[in-house]
Amino acid sequence: MHRRLIAPGALAAASLMLAIPASAASFSPGAPGIGDPYYPDYGNGGYDVSHYDLRLKYQPATDELEGTATLLARTTQDLSRFDLDFLLDVSEVRVNGAKASFTSSGEHELEVTPKSPLVKGTSVTVVVRYSGVPSSKQAYGFTSWHRTPDGGVGANEPEAAWWWFPSNDHPLDKATYDVSVLVPDGSQAISNGTLQSTSSRLGWTRWNWRSDKPQATYLATLAVGRFDLTTGTTDSGIPVVNAYSKDLGANYGAARASVERTGEIADWLSGYFGPYPFDALGGYVPNTTTGYALETQTRPFYSPRQFANGSNTSVVVHELAHQWYGDLVSVHGWKDIWINEGFARYAQWLWSEHEDEGTAQELADYVYASHPADDTFWTVRPGDPGPENQFDIAVYDRGALALQALRNEIGDEAFFAVLKGWPQRYAYGNASVADFQRYAEEVSGQPLAALFDTWLFQPSKPGAPAARSAVIARAAEAPVQPKSWKRIAATNDVHGR
Repeated sequence: MHRRLIAPGALAAASLMLAIPASAASFSPGAPGIGDPYYPDYGNGGYDVSHYDLRLKYQPATDELEGTATLLARTTQDLSRFDLDFLLDVSEVRVNGAKASFTSSGEHELEVTPKSPLVKGTSVTVVVRYSGVPSSKQAYGFTSWHRTPDGGVGANEPEAAWWWFPSNDHPLDKATYDVSVLVPDGSQAISNGTLQSTSSRLGWTRWNWRSDKPQATYLATLAVGRFDLTTGTTDSGIPVVNAYSKDLGANYGAARASVERTGEIADWLSGYFGPYPFDALGGYVPNTTTGYALETQTRPFYSPRQFANGSNTSVVVHELAHQWYGDLVSVHGWKDIWINEGFARYAQWLWSEHEDEGTAQELADYVYASHPADDTFWTVRPGDPGPENQFDIAVYDRGALALQALRNEIGDEAFFAVLKGWPQRYAYGNASVADFQRYAEEVSGQPLAALFDTWLFQPSKPGAPAARSAVIARAAEAPVQPKSWKRIAATNDVHGR
């Protein structure tokens, strides 16, 4: 055993060094964006959130929202400050129990400076107290909060959280959620996951929802209004909660006739995609003027307009397919949107086969023949469409064409093994188009780079030889429209902002 002798002066210097964190010089602000090239300011750098606890009070008559959000996170760098994505008015922020200073910047940034810097790799608790009128807030010239005659709804893609809770708003940072909402008696609060309890006191009712599987922020939803609620259980044992605005008028019957088939359709989809990945299921139809639907996790949002021409199970298929392709496995970056939309569209084609209203091949032939070579449809690249074309119809239809081309190239056995295996490979995580190509090559044992490039990345219509080899085009001057086409086409604006 060797004892080192330290001179008094050296001991004092060592004590001083111990008083100053060795990494003090490395503390720096977290980035105001997570690094997505499509949306540079979406999400934030420096931390990962594991859980959101939201305690809210909402007044439907005035659209006033009060909230306390508690975020459990872990730092990924030494932080002097960090950002949250948020728009409402903040009265207090605490970090690890101590009051923090804060300010707003940019379109939707809440900059938080904790009392003490945060060391990389440590757990952090952030509490934000806030209030405001969500419908009065805009960012980039739009709002994702939809006012209704009896309340309001938070639902949009790629952003909706800013209007009702502070967050790290990008699919790369998934978390679990507890959402507790106090509303006047007679109103209901609808959110994701399982309804844990309700309780009433002095004219107000509290609704407590829990999502215990990782969920992207844009997939979190809140709707307050006067709803008719239905409950049930799927054949596979998943509890179902559906909600319909009481004032849907002529669309009420068609909406209910469609959404009430949620359990049946989810069980059917599990035959293609594997077991349903969450412990709750349902859908809701508020009285909004929007035209789109959205795959909000476990409980998709549907606009009444989706049912204006009668029942439409095809849109229900689309949004439920997203529970695997988009929710269970989320995009790594927004350029990977094909992983969501091409597959949800293809699920509609499979449903068409199931309903004997046109095979996937007939639908592929129809789409291919319906767009001449000079149609701008072919200039959109589903594998990386750019933010301006993220929800272009080509991402859906050309995206589904790519899957039919893959099916024909590798055969049904390998193709359906890919469809079912992919959600399991990246369950509750994120993945890219490149990841999917590699997985399809692994399962099929075939090189697929040329096929993916042709159908997803070339800004032109695949030529006859390529199309013929994929058995896509049958060169009909006037292609026969499959029976299911009108219902499928009715969902073309499901994500149009």
